[in-house]
Amino acid sequence: MDAARAAEARPIDVNAVEAIVRRLATRGEAPWLHGEVAGRMAARLAFIRRRPVRIVDWWSTLGASAAALERACPGARRFAVEPPAVLHARPSTRVPWWRRVKRDAGVAPLDEGGEVPGGLDLVWANMMLPAVADPPALFARWHGLLAPEGFVMFSALGPGTLRELRAVYAAAGWGPPAAEFVDMHDYGDMLLHAGFSDPVMDQETIVLRWQSPEALLLELRALGGNAHPSRAQALRTPRWRARLLAALESLRAADGRLGLSFEVAYGHAFKGAPRARAGAPTTVPLDDMRALLRRRSSTSTGHR
Repeated sequence: MDAARAAEARPIDVNAVEAIVRRLATRGEAPWLHGEVAGRMAARLAFIRRRPVRIVDWWSTLGASAAALERACPGARRFAVEPPAVLHARPSTRVPWWRRVKRDAGVAPLDEGGEVPGGLDLVWANMMLPAVADPPALFARWHGLLAPEGFVMFSALGPGTLRELRAVYAAAGWGPPAAEFVDMHDYGDMLLHAGFSDPVMDQETIVLRWQSPEALLLELRALGGNAHPSRAQALRTPRWRARLLAALESLRAADGRLGLSFEVAYGHAFKGAPRARAGAPTTVPLDDMRALLRRRSSTSTGHR
């Protein structure tokens, strides 16, 4: 799929995303699944020869990657980039600069909408792409921030995520329970379109299980929310919630627990070293050109 078409093909309500991010930021901790994926993604750094020393952790708070990056890249200079909703929702991110320096000299919190330092070795983004309406534009921005031979590494939810819940909603005629997720192959195409080279994509499916429908819904709320533009706009009634709890019972497996699948896609790609432009013009001073012509004329006369 063309990168521009891939962005247009993914309907998402950006206002709903902002509200979800703001709500998650007030919880004081990132979703459990994000921390788990951060550890799995950090393990992949061992297979990359280049040791990053300047790192941007994109959407650091909700990505839950600080500890994993510290272990994988000790001593690296890290910048924590946050969406405005996180910066505004958490007073702890707005402490005076001298307290920030004292608290963690290795991390500088930055507003996603402002200036972000360039010349980076690594742009790291854990589980934030599902909230992005225009991934190709973000990939292009990351490409511009990286130094030559720097690389991007990210994780995201794929289209197999919540497939069981989507089936429950479809059977009841309730519409989509979540925004559509981008296929990892489309992410690979977007990386190439943004100028990256050697993109590598892979995926795994993580199945989470709960004892009750109530516990399942509580965990889903901690993970995010429904940002699909076609979702129900009005508040759901207690009667509808009772119907949902009953419908979720169909997800019980042989062990008696309810399960949902989360397809996690991992990707990384490099920014190639700059190449000399083919056919670049060569400038020769006029006096040098005249001297060259005189020498050629003299040589030609002597051989007649």
